[in-house]
Amino acid sequence: MGFGTWYDEHVVPRFIKCACSSPAIMALREKVVPQASGAVFEIGCGGGINQQLYDSDRITSYAGLDPSGKGLDFARAEAAKKGWQADIRQGFGESIPFEDARFDTVVCTFTLCSVGSQAETLRELRRILKPGGQLLYAEHGRAPDASVQKWQDRIEPVWKKLAGGCHLTRPVTAAITAGGFEVHDGGQRYAPKTPKFAGWMEWGQAIKAG
Repeated sequence: MGFGTWYDEHVVPRFIKCACSSPAIMALREKVVPQASGAVFEIGCGGGINQQLYDSDRITSYAGLDPSGKGLDFARAEAAKKGWQADIRQGFGESIPFEDARFDTVVCTFTLCSVGSQAETLRELRRILKPGGQLLYAEHGRAPDASVQKWQDRIEPVWKKLAGGCHLTRPVTAAITAGGFEVHDGGQRYAPKTPKFAGWMEWGQAIKAG
């Protein structure tokens, strides 16, 4: 096993689990995740960070997907602590191994930044949602200010290598709208106590259009 493979398999999942549970990010998770209801699918569930925030009384089933084996270990351990049955699988957002119109809610938090194809992943999330189903999202992405965008462009090539393919320059709400969703109750801001190049956050509820 080369250093790059070892780093991706062992260091990156721990780095992401730590970075994605900072106070600013947890505050956004707490706005979004408890709204989940019915049959729930979580993309990027590795680490299990969101599981403590779900309202079990509102959820009839839980499924998750993540490409990281180590991240899935964390997620399954959290599911065991919560005491619920969870269908947690290894895979990629561009090819989700669940049937069409299966879920009432999809939860996507700090994941669209690192998928291989944002557009293909959103297409898959739309496919597995029931008609009128909801996508709950909280993501970081392309800042609105030109001065910050310049730093995002400069830092992103190195950032991606260190942070498991995480992009700094991807649009969030605009991409979700383009993916066939109608966004409701959205918000956006720079996260406090966070470098601006990594701190532009967008969140909300999006309904499967059509």
